[in-house]
Amino acid sequence: MPVYYYDPPDRFVAGAVGQPGERIFYLQARSTGRVTSVVLEKFQVSLLAERIDELLDEVLRRTGGSPEVPATAPSALQDDEPLDLPLLEDFRVGAIALAWDGDGGMVVIEAQEESEEPVEPLAEDIPPDGPGVLRVRITPGAARAFAQRALRVVSAGRPPCPLCGLPLDADGHICPRQNGHRAGNV
Repeated sequence: MPVYYYDPPDRFVAGAVGQPGERIFYLQARSTGRVTSVVLEKFQVSLLAERIDELLDEVLRRTGGSPEVPATAPSALQDDEPLDLPLLEDFRVGAIALAWDGDGGMVVIEAQEESEEPVEPLAEDIPPDGPGVLRVRITPGAARAFAQRALRVVSAGRPPCPLCGLPLDADGHICPRQNGHRAGNV
């Protein structure tokens, strides 16, 4: 499977297509006329965004406040544009790895294709016959902007049930906190 490197990409975003409850989530990287789009689960988008913020907060804590690492997403890097079209799935993500490259001051994100035989996360040598890999290196500011957008994309779905936190459908849902009784939109 191919390996897609973007160091750094012109654009790296999370996005979703479809109606709430039936959305398909993507990570998309673009650079000089090429676009890579990989499909992943909503919880993976949410976790990745949270982990990026945690990673950068830890870098700030350890460095005593690095000028290269913003505490929040720079407004100039905000990206509200839709995903690039045509939207073609390169692969479905199984594992995601995240790292801080202290030498280059960059955040490294790797999304690996679902596979029975995954490769070592963030390995230098990726076997050509292994699973597909999307690896991007982005600045801390771009990482903060990615995380901010990703959390907005995730929260734009169905509203949560006020009792259990599970997503509400248009006709409510079977709420475990109500012993299986149907909870309407509250």
